[in-house]
Amino acid sequence: MAPLRRVVVDVLTPHEPTMLEIASEVADSESVTAVDVTLLESDREVRNVKLTVEGEAIRLDDVEDTVEDLGGTVHSVDQVACGEYVVEERTVPQE
Repeated sequence: MAPLRRVVVDVLTPHEPTMLEIASEVADSESVTAVDVTLLESDREVRNVKLTVEGEAIRLDDVEDTVEDLGGTVHSVDQVACGEYVVEERTVPQE
């Protein structure tokens, strides 16, 4: 199976831990080399964030376990990139 290089997940989290703490904890996973956390929506009790994770061979189960250990829930996997390198999205003339 081709290695998972990038995954974007939609996550629901409580306000604590902070987004910085979430990013740091996920980045500490052995298979992860970089993490980006973007706030999508927030209310009094929870927030919805987009978590972009990159690595050479990401173990998605480890990322999901870390999110759950921090009190969050993975709602969906919104993007994946597998293979020898990450294919970047490009706009084509038809769009």
